[in-house]
Amino acid sequence: MKYTEEHEWLEEAGGIVTVGITAHAAEELGDIVFVELPEVGTEVSKDDEIVVIESVKAASDILAPIDGEIVEVNEAIVNEPAKVNEDPEGDAWFFKIKAADLSQMDDYMDEAGYKDFIG
Repeated sequence: MKYTEEHEWLEEAGGIVTVGITAHAAEELGDIVFVELPEVGTEVSKDDEIVVIESVKAASDILAPIDGEIVEVNEAIVNEPAKVNEDPEGDAWFFKIKAADLSQMDDYMDEAGYKDFIG
């Protein structure tokens, strides 16, 4: 797994990168009440704002961590946003992206680096 400074996690398998927010981010946001995901088939560039997430505390945007095409979204968290608080680094992933350039993931932190970053 890799982690961004925007508190996203990324896990790659076969050129497809699953993206979600970290437990730390979910805790900081508080109770999540709304999630808007991108459309499957959308071409995104790194740092595009592609997800809107709202909690009882604030609204936030989630940025595309890499260039690519959205190939799957997690409708379960649209229907039940509280799932993000329950399992942010597991079943409550946000989207899967077919990476245009996997080397972009090299810019991100490993778990130890992320723990230092939030520490």
